[in-house]
Amino acid sequence: CAGERLENKTSVSIASWSSVNARMDNRFATAFVIACVLSLISTIYMAASIGTDFWYEYRSPVQENSSDLNKSLWSDFASDEADEKTYSDVLFRYNGTMGLWRRCVSIPQNVYWNNQERTESFDVVTRCTSFTLNEQFMAKFVEPGNHNTGIDLLRTYLWRCQFLLPFVSLGLMCFGALIGLCACICRSLYPAIATGILHLLAGLCTLGSVSCYVAGIELLHQKLKLPENVSGEFGWSFCLACVSAPLQFMASALFIWAAHTNQKEYTLMKAYRVA
Repeated sequence: CAGERLENKTSVSIASWSSVNARMDNRFATAFVIACVLSLISTIYMAASIGTDFWYEYRSPVQENSSDLNKSLWSDFASDEADEKTYSDVLFRYNGTMGLWRRCVSIPQNVYWNNQERTESFDVVTRCTSFTLNEQFMAKFVEPGNHNTGIDLLRTYLWRCQFLLPFVSLGLMCFGALIGLCACICRSLYPAIATGILHLLAGLCTLGSVSCYVAGIELLHQKLKLPENVSGEFGWSFCLACVSAPLQFMASALFIWAAHTNQKEYTLMKAYRVA
């Protein structure tokens, strides 16, 4: 009888622990799913931010005249050899927008652009030109446009970091997603620790990119003052990057918490069964 009671108590204890473990597994799985959703949203936001041209926007009165001077400015703006001052002046005057890889202006439709035929309409159209790799790695000068003033190392490396770090961030998240997929296939949360660490690094890269962009814009405006009646503001592409960073940090925290806590509970359960 005593043996039967002991066996019954043991069975009840094991059943109780199994019930608690099942609840814990559900909790960890829920955290893992939420982390995956946050990771997916942040990846979409980051990809959209990289691929769009509204990190910074200028607002200026629409220029409707098509003088030779304006045509020359637009031609220089589209040139692969345009220096920082040249394209910045055009961005200031013609409602320009800037992304990580392209610059755009709103121009009257009645001007020549890439040898298009002239029209009599004054409708405004948007024209964009991509930054070449040479322009992305081009040195920034202490006085923009003046090559005799020496290289401004701070602005040069801020510019390079602002367009390299988002790609590093996106790559880290994609690599983390592959590790997370392996965790699902293996039915184990242990690899999620690596996924969490990668998302943490991705969040730091995104935050670094945003910081570099803000610092670069502020330093540029200190050297090239905005003309009268021209204003500038950060665009929605920049906002997407700003939102992406905290989502990456939250996903990282959930991945690491779920994996670490699940491993700890599994160790306790194993020790209890041995005892």
